[in-house]
Amino acid sequence: MAPRIAVIVSTYNRPDALAAVLDSLADQTTHNCEVIVADDGSDEGTRELCDGFRSRLPVPLTHVWQEDRGFRLAAVRNRAVAASTAEYLVLLDGDCIVFPDFVAAHARLAEPGYFVRGPRLQLQPAVTENVLRQGMGIHRGSRLRWFSRWRRGYVKQFLPLMKLPLGPLRKQTPLRWPGLRGANLGVWREDYLAVNGHDESFEGWGYEDWDFVSRLMKHGIRFKEGRFAVPVLHLWHESRQDFDINRDRYERQRAADTVWVVRGVSQYLDGQCSEV
Repeated sequence: MAPRIAVIVSTYNRPDALAAVLDSLADQTTHNCEVIVADDGSDEGTRELCDGFRSRLPVPLTHVWQEDRGFRLAAVRNRAVAASTAEYLVLLDGDCIVFPDFVAAHARLAEPGYFVRGPRLQLQPAVTENVLRQGMGIHRGSRLRWFSRWRRGYVKQFLPLMKLPLGPLRKQTPLRWPGLRGANLGVWREDYLAVNGHDESFEGWGYEDWDFVSRLMKHGIRFKEGRFAVPVLHLWHESRQDFDINRDRYERQRAADTVWVVRGVSQYLDGQCSEV
């Protein structure tokens, strides 16, 4: 039986992008899921947007908010996971639009002992502007239509948008994983809890996902490839600079074989996380 999925959508003061993401989640082919918006301190605009989408989404939507004290993605993801009820988690950035079969495809890929990394394709700046201004519903349409969009320069690549049955090739390199952002990451909730989730010592931009996945693999969870199955469309934004202090912390914890972290999800499992 396919697991019930919690899609954890992280966001901060970008309600136009979040609206496009929630619009794509409203079109899913399966309703065996819940959506949790992990809000890193946005203003009232995001709260109001979530309130409006509750009547549009055919699945439960929860808004989890924390005080704005700088970039604290690790902390708000932990809060959102603590508020979830599903057995499988999909971590999604609030600027990544999904296709209608996104949740169903992640459910098919979910397998005990593995986490799944799916690709994200960068939309061009002009396309991003049109999506946000006009609400193009860009997640809809056939692969033939996307081939045409690729030819017109909407995205830099077309091949990752194809659906291919890779079978055992998805687990060809279970002990190696490419460096990634947690923009499209599937993991069992019990595995997330087993390593105490994200390390909240990571504040500022960068490396919280590298550290999380590194500790998952030390715990014995292996990598499963999500290419040609669960792509997402990444709305363009200016590049951000990783914090050197986070890189150094990641390198130290990887060298020390750290699996469990002190400041993790366990502190919210008593139900005291902030929900709206």
